[in-house]
Amino acid sequence: MAAYLSMGEGHRRIADYLSRVADSVSSSDGAALASLLAVSSAPASTPLSDALSAFPDFPRLAADRYPHLSDLLPPLLRAIHSHSLRRFADAYSSFEKAANAFLQEFRNWETPWAMEAMHTVALEIRLLAEKADRELATSGKNPDKLQAAGSFLMKVFGALAVKGPKRIGALYVTCQLFKIYFRLGTVHLCRSVIRSIETARNFDFEDFPVKDKVTYMYYTGRLEVFNENFLVADQKLTYALVHCNPQYESNLRRILKFLIPVKLSIGVLPRITLLERYNLLEYADVVTSLKRGDLRLLRQALERHEDQFLKSGVYLVLEKLEIQVYQRLVKKIHIIQRLKEPAKAHQIKLEVVVKALKWLEIDMDVDEVECIMACLIYKNLIKGYFAHKSKVLVLSKQDPFPKLNGKPV
Repeated sequence: MAAYLSMGEGHRRIADYLSRVADSVSSSDGAALASLLAVSSAPASTPLSDALSAFPDFPRLAADRYPHLSDLLPPLLRAIHSHSLRRFADAYSSFEKAANAFLQEFRNWETPWAMEAMHTVALEIRLLAEKADRELATSGKNPDKLQAAGSFLMKVFGALAVKGPKRIGALYVTCQLFKIYFRLGTVHLCRSVIRSIETARNFDFEDFPVKDKVTYMYYTGRLEVFNENFLVADQKLTYALVHCNPQYESNLRRILKFLIPVKLSIGVLPRITLLERYNLLEYADVVTSLKRGDLRLLRQALERHEDQFLKSGVYLVLEKLEIQVYQRLVKKIHIIQRLKEPAKAHQIKLEVVVKALKWLEIDMDVDEVECIMACLIYKNLIKGYFAHKSKVLVLSKQDPFPKLNGKPV
């Protein structure tokens, strides 16, 4: 419980905060201003929040002392006060007003001295919107603040996507938009922003800060996974992994969570030590099933971790690995047959494949197996042809099981 605070002391603390905001603006101190605009990261009880409770007439104090910042300071203080009281929807509404006022000021400033503060505003409005939507959903109301935050950030992006030094801050805002769109399930909205970044002449991607480029590549790589553009996804997610700060292991894990399924889909298997290091052991049995040609193990792994894979959006990617597992199974049969009957090693009776699958507790008849073998040949995972009457798969004597070599099936 906060100690009693007199109105006089509350007045003094609020006046001190307002003075620091005004001074940081007048002296173009972006770092100082950024720290003063952080709302959601502040604990419930701070010297300022206690002061706002002790001196309720703070909006008039702010407007009277700094009339040139009267659109910014009163709603900013209301946002801080509401947040300290855990009234998150009210905090968001007030902060959005302050954010619009700040954006207007930012547009008028010729240099990008306040970029760090603008980024803080972009981050804060997203975080506050998330808290507000949880509060609204709990109370049975429409959680629409995150969508509103996305609309505001598009205005910020528009202010940055211009010729001049301010454009360097556009990628950070883009990444905040991605986080909103992914949370809302409206990832199709990412496309217009991506086009602006990748096709506009205003931007040179290499000029952006490394951390922003890593985040951008992570989200655009995830988009390519959803679209099953695995080669592009591999390039983007690999870029994110290579350039990510190695000290941030949680970020490396997030990237690998999507990069591993992509690598598997193009025939690249990770080592178990990598899975252990980053606590991604849900992929261990998937990798083992590909090595063994064990269809039963793959299906068990998908069933065991179904919720996790569905939530990540990689379930369908992993499910499609079955075709590679079939290839590995046929290859193992071929190796065994080559040891037993070298002269007939390239001829595999479909009945043998049926028996192998039955041993794995998977019931298929010869016709079903023939369809799968036809698919393997069509996808160039097996070189050979059918002797249909005798139900025999005749393998090519040269490279009957082509490697993917980094190409998707």
